[in-house]
This record gives sequence, structure tokens and C-alpha cells, in this order.
Amino acid sequence: MNLLKRIFTAGFQGFYRNKTISIASIFILVVTLTIIANMFLVEALFKYSVLEIKKKVNITIYLKSEATDVSILNIKQKLTQLSNVKEVSYITKEDTLNNFKEAYKNDPDTLASISELGTNPFGASFSVIAKDTLEYENIISKINEEKILGDDFAAIDKINYTDIKESIAKLNNIIRGVESFGVLVVLVFIAMSIMIIYNTVRLAIFTYREEISVMKLVGASNMYIRGPFIVESAIYGVIASLVSVIIMYPIVSWVRDKTIDFFVGFDMLQYYKENIVQIFIILCISGILVSMISSMLAVRKYLNV
Repeated sequence: MNLLKRIFTAGFQGFYRNKTISIASIFILVVTLTIIANMFLVEALFKYSVLEIKKKVNITIYLKSEATDVSILNIKQKLTQLSNVKEVSYITKEDTLNNFKEAYKNDPDTLASISELGTNPFGASFSVIAKDTLEYENIISKINEEKILGDDFAAIDKINYTDIKESIAKLNNIIRGVESFGVLVVLVFIAMSIMIIYNTVRLAIFTYREEISVMKLVGASNMYIRGPFIVESAIYGVIASLVSVIIMYPIVSWVRDKTIDFFVGFDMLQYYKENIVQIFIILCISGILVSMISSMLAVRKYLNV
């Protein structure tokens, strides 16, 4: 306990005595942690946008015009029971016809040709939304290959999955690409911060080189020599995290005001307020780890402890 007390005391004293180095290290960490905090918000915005896009992605199962009510009911029930299906919507013949007329309301020739038929040429259909865009392949497989619909499969005219398969694949690739890019950006800035803080801490070690040499001569342990620098680094991380969280508030507020009309339904400022404690904890852990790793590397390499 006495050893820990001395280490913490020396760490706080070193933080206070090396004001310039402390401020420089904190500034570097603030920049890095602010970027990390922004990545959290970008990720939340990205997830919201992807969710909205996924709501619009579906496969349509077109039924034959002569499909019976019993077959329609059975198909809907069996589709709903699939574990990877989120929602199944039934579109009647009448709704399909009305949607067609609405889409071609400015094309009188097409509407006239429909009227001349005297009957509704369209069949009913099902709109199927999967829990994840990666699941559509499995759903189609269960319908076509595993024949989960049984005899009711004969009521199906066609499924439009082939038409949208490429679009779904592109969407999945974009999602994976953006997520990987976000992780890469964070890792790059963390690496840059470690390098910069590493060199900054080396300056502090240089000013204490004679004192450290004396400590080693009198038998001070490696942990005792490293300890104060690690404590200083932890202080950098805590202060930088607090500053980053404070700085982010007006930034998020400004961005929210500029984008609220574009991202309808997603209030970035509200999201930040609801998750501010979680964001601070993550930034604090990240800041402490980055600064402590930098400090430990600097002590080990420069002093060859």
C-alpha cells in the first residue's frame, strides 16, 4: 500500500510539474478521442440509415389470379413461421390494380388498355421482409428447394428475388465496407496518438534521466520506476475524455441542426444525451489505454528498463 501511495503521489506530482508536456499530451488525446466519439455518432447514424433502407428492401411473391383463399392463407401462415422472416404483408388484387393505376395515371393509353380488359388482370401478392438482408437467399431456398409450402406452392406465379438479388448483394457489400472503413479510421488515429504521445512522454523521461538513474542504483524496482509515468498517463486519459465529451456537445448540436431535415426520425443530439455516460466510459478507457501503452513503450525503449 505504501508503494502504491508513493507511485500515485509521484505520478500526480509529475503531472503538475510537467505542465507543458501534460497539456500537449492531453491535447493530442482530445483530438483522437473526439474523432472516436464522432465515429460512434457516425456509426449510429449509419445503422439508422441502413435500418431505413432495409425496411424498403423486400421480395415480392406474386400469386396466380386463380389462387384460392385457402392457399393464400396457408402461404402467409407458413411464411410468417419462418424464423428469418420479419414481416409478411398481403396485397390484394384490388390493391395491386389501384397501385398500377396510380403509377400510370399520366399514361392514358395504358389505363385504357386495362379498362378494355373488363377484368382485373393482376393477382394478389405477398411482400416479405427478412430480419436481415443476408437472409433472403435462405428464404428463397426454403420456398423453392425445401418446398415448405407443399401443394400451395402451385399458387405462386413468380418471385422477384432474381430481379433484386444484385441490389441486395451490393447493399450488403456497402454495409460491410463502411463498417470496416470506420474501424480502420479509428485504429489509424489510435496508432498515430500512441506514436505522438510516446515521443512526448520520452521528453518527460529525458528530464528525469538523472533522477531515474539514481533510483535504479539504489535498487528501485522496474514497477516503481514505471509507475509514476503510468499514473500520469492515466490522468491524461481521464481529463482528455472529459474534455472530449464537453467539446462534442456543441458539435453534435450544430450538426443536428444542419441535418435534422435530411435524417428525418434520427435526432443526433438526443442520441448523444441518452448515451453520453456510455460514450464517456468508452472514451475514458480508450484514452487511458492509449496513453498508458505509449508511456510503457517510452519507458521500456528509452531507458531500457
